[in-house]
Amino acid sequence: MEQMTVKEIVEATGGVLLCGDERIPLIHISIDSQNIQGGELFVPLVGEKVDAHKYISQALAAGAAAVLTSEHDRMEDERPWIRVKDTKKALQAIGSYYRNRLTLPLVGITGSVGKTTTREMVAIALSAGRKVYKTPGNKNSQVGVPITLSEITSEDEIGVLELGMSMPGEMTVIARIARVDTALITNVGVAHIEQLGNQENIYREKLKIQDGLKEGGVLLLNGDDPLLKDTRAKEGCATLYYGTGENCDYRAENIHLYKGCPQFTAVYKNKRIPVQLKVMGTHNVGNAMAALAVADLYGIPMEKAAERLQNFTGFQGRQQIYERNEVTIIDDTYNASPVSMLAALKVLESMEVATRRIAVLADMKELGAEGERDHREIGEWLEEHPIDMVLTLGELSRVIEGGEQCLHFAAGDLDSLYETLIRLLQPGDCVLLKGSNSMKLGDVAKKLIEADQKHQSF
Repeated sequence: MEQMTVKEIVEATGGVLLCGDERIPLIHISIDSQNIQGGELFVPLVGEKVDAHKYISQALAAGAAAVLTSEHDRMEDERPWIRVKDTKKALQAIGSYYRNRLTLPLVGITGSVGKTTTREMVAIALSAGRKVYKTPGNKNSQVGVPITLSEITSEDEIGVLELGMSMPGEMTVIARIARVDTALITNVGVAHIEQLGNQENIYREKLKIQDGLKEGGVLLLNGDDPLLKDTRAKEGCATLYYGTGENCDYRAENIHLYKGCPQFTAVYKNKRIPVQLKVMGTHNVGNAMAALAVADLYGIPMEKAAERLQNFTGFQGRQQIYERNEVTIIDDTYNASPVSMLAALKVLESMEVATRRIAVLADMKELGAEGERDHREIGEWLEEHPIDMVLTLGELSRVIEGGEQCLHFAAGDLDSLYETLIRLLQPGDCVLLKGSNSMKLGDVAKKLIEADQKHQSF
């Protein structure tokens, strides 16, 4: 945060300074009393289970320079206390206030699947010509976006923001705070369908990223997505498409896999750029094309952007590849949806050198009433493709069948699953682990990756 004083916080929030010096400068915004480094504005959020106002004293003791409160009308302290009606809305107001001071362009990214990977690829591509600030971690929510904006400095030349939502109305809130210059939508899937009802509602909510899209801005869409390929930007903004189809302005051609990793030609007008990636799966072709498109929009040669993309190796828990005792382990346990699970299985299928291909699949959550159907469709795909063994974890995954052998484990029975894998895995095998994060399949992946090299069976 640059040059933000208590007085400006009061102005931004419409709050009342109960005590303390309005001239005090603030360095950061924090909502976590256990992560105070000194000089922060502490914002105590009121949740369904926890009211963080009870941690104000802890935050101040740790070095917070000022606090917001919605539960105090009077206070005597040398440190500033600012009374506001609602601390979350006040935080959002601060983010919007700070956004007004920023002059650099912002790229906003949303979608049902692939937001984080696309964000990272876009940032890497832009780094070929600009100093980039990107959303750290998972700060993509109504709370995270204002904090992310506040961390942008005058040294940054472009910002890449991940914008997430799970409930109706959330995208409008964060879009109006961020007010991006380029809005990118990766796809429209079924994540959060429990909260949003159906895919059409998800589509409409994702498009609300345009509620904050600046006049003359660009709506960049995945032209391969059935719901996005015919979508047009709001009046006053341009529409561009990326993907593999002829309808796409930025198009990938000649796609093939080498050891599971895509190689292709990126095409835009008369440009043809060879691209090689170090992340697995053809679904990453689209993510890379999005990144190249954004780079081109901001004047960075696609050749240089493509060179930078070759350095991207993904994230922990997102199709990370490990070799242990001559067994290939694909850890894709960060989360799961029907789209991402199918993409992961296609990666496993592409591992032609494997002696056996083994899929360990856990429940996909937040699919609503269609959850069983979505799991059954994964099973139908498995019946038609050469996966040698399938192990499933959880009640929903019970309907998944496929491969020559299929074993099922109850939700939470991670120890039994791990011990079974240790007994089963042989040199030359390739094993994929995929499921929603709440299923804790990542714990099994971690144990496999860290398995004793001298284990007699693995």
